[in-house]
Amino acid sequence: MASPHLQHRPSRLPRLIATDLDGTALRSDGTISPRTAAAFATVEEAGSTLVFVTGRPPRWMHLVAGVLRHRGLAICANGALVYDLHTETIVESHLIDQPTLAETVRRLRFEIPELTFAVEYEGGFAHESTFRLGRWDADGVGGKRVEPVTLISQPCAKLLALHPSMGPDELYARVKALVGDLVTATHSSGRALMEMSAHGITKATALASLATRNQIKAEEVVAFGDMPNDLPMLTWAGTSYAVANAHPDVLAAVDHITTTNNDDGVAMILEELYRL
Repeated sequence: MASPHLQHRPSRLPRLIATDLDGTALRSDGTISPRTAAAFATVEEAGSTLVFVTGRPPRWMHLVAGVLRHRGLAICANGALVYDLHTETIVESHLIDQPTLAETVRRLRFEIPELTFAVEYEGGFAHESTFRLGRWDADGVGGKRVEPVTLISQPCAKLLALHPSMGPDELYARVKALVGDLVTATHSSGRALMEMSAHGITKATALASLATRNQIKAEEVVAFGDMPNDLPMLTWAGTSYAVANAHPDVLAAVDHITTTNNDDGVAMILEELYRL
């Protein structure tokens, strides 16, 4: 059962801190508080590895990298891309190949014709003309409108599918049933926007691979999250925390619950762990 805050200190400092960004470490307005930035700096200064594990693409990481003074690594696009914040370069990719991308879109378009699609490539973002996301409108974040046949013409890091009215959990169940043999689907925005990665690629697979390369065991990892796309990472990590504003499925799955993202819940735990 999840417990509020940190009930006991581990005998040793965590070797790796992994945290989601939006809704978890970032405030609801997308900013990083000075308190949280300071806590992240302490993690690296203590010799621990700091990894940001996010659904964001690398092109949305520049401001984050600047505020954090280019500290840490980022696992982006739900595990598809590993991004070095020190150099702001992609260092590892796990893409949906073109035939799989085309077949996934074909199945979904046939069974759920109301869906509109967008694609995150390694080097940019493209979308159908009908794909609209409010303040995240594709045209406003460097995306370009393309014809459907062009959209699926090359491998991609993440496929996005948006439904105008269906609930996110309902849409997730349908998408998983239709294309779960082709891609790994999840959601993180609180709306009917599915995020699909290459089959078997999740935040957890990328984080586990990184940890293995650094000879870090799962029990030496502390992870933070708030949405269903964080669940693989949270269940893999030795110690897991949800912020209080998290999705009900996440709150039910973690070891501990901290305060909300707007109340610096991640920083509060890091301060306790690192005795700030």
